[in-house]
Amino acid sequence: MNHVIRVHEPGGPEVMKWEGQEVGTPGAGEILLRQTAVGLNFIDVYFRTGVYPAPGLPFTPGLEGAGVVEAVGEGVTDLAPGDRVGYAAQPMGAYAQSRLMPAQRVVKLPDGIEDRVAAAMMLKGMTVQYLLRSTVALNAGDTILFHAAAGGVGLIACQWAKHLGVTIIGTVGSEEKAELAKAHGCTHTILYNEESFVDRVKELTDGKGVDAVYDSVGKQTFDGSMDCLRRRGTLVLFGQSSGKVAPFDPASLSGKGSIYLTRPTLFHYTDAREDLVHCSSELFDVLLKGAVKADINQEYPLQEAARAHQDLEGRRTTGASVLLP
Repeated sequence: MNHVIRVHEPGGPEVMKWEGQEVGTPGAGEILLRQTAVGLNFIDVYFRTGVYPAPGLPFTPGLEGAGVVEAVGEGVTDLAPGDRVGYAAQPMGAYAQSRLMPAQRVVKLPDGIEDRVAAAMMLKGMTVQYLLRSTVALNAGDTILFHAAAGGVGLIACQWAKHLGVTIIGTVGSEEKAELAKAHGCTHTILYNEESFVDRVKELTDGKGVDAVYDSVGKQTFDGSMDCLRRRGTLVLFGQSSGKVAPFDPASLSGKGSIYLTRPTLFHYTDAREDLVHCSSELFDVLLKGAVKADINQEYPLQEAARAHQDLEGRRTTGASVLLP
C-alpha cells in the first residue's frame, strides 16, 4: 500500500504520522507519480505548525518532489509513463510514496539532473531564480545582503549571485557556517550573534547601504534589514523563521530613504505555465553549467520526517535535505 505522512492537527514534529493511503487513478489533466525523492523546506514547518493555514485537516505536507510518471489521465499529451519529472508547486502533498499531480505543474527533468537533485533544488533553486532575476533584477556590480546565507536557499543564492557578478554579504550563525557560505561564493560574512549586521553592512558599503536585502528570518531581522538599504533599495521579505513581523507604519519606508518592501512567494512567480517553464529552465541551465551545485547534506527516510523537521527547526542542517520514500 502507498504510505504518506499525514497531519491531523497543527503542532510539533510529533503530529506527523506515517499512514496508508490509496492513491487512485489520474483524472483528466493529471499524472500518477511514483516519487523517488521529496524536498524538505521550512515552508513545510509553517504549514505543520499552523503559521500558514493548511487547505484542511488532515493533510499531507510537502510542496516539492521528483519521480517517475506511472500513468497519465485524459488530455495529457506531453508526458508519458516512464518520464522523469520534478515539481515545486501546489497542491500540497509531497510527503508521499506516490501521488496524483496536475500535469501542468510538473516539468520534465533533463538527463543531467538526478531525481534527488531536482527534489532538493526545485523549490529553493526556483526561489533564488525569482528573487535574484525577477523580484529585483540584479546586475553585475550590485551589492546585496542575504540573511541565513548558509541555509538551503542561501547557499544557492551565494553561488548564483557570484555567477551574476553580484557582491553578496551574508549573515550566518557560526564560524563553520561562515566558511561554508564563503566556499559557495559569499563575498563577506557577518556572524549575527557576535556583531551588529547593520553596522558591519554600513562599514562594508562605506555607509551607502546595499541595493537589496533578502530576509527570510522576519521578526528578528526586519528593522535592521531596512537600515541596511541604500536610498530606494528593496527589502525582499520572503520568510519568517523567527516569527511574524510586527505591524509598522508604511511612512517609515519614506523615512528610511524611500525604500521598497515586497513579500513575494514562488507560487505567484510560477503560477502561469510559461513562467514555471522559464523559471525551472534557468535553474536547470545554471545546474548543468556547474555555476550552481546541489549540496544535499542530509538524507532521511520519508517515514522519519519528524526527525528531519526537528533538525531543520533546530538549525542543525546546512544546504539541502531530501526525504527518500
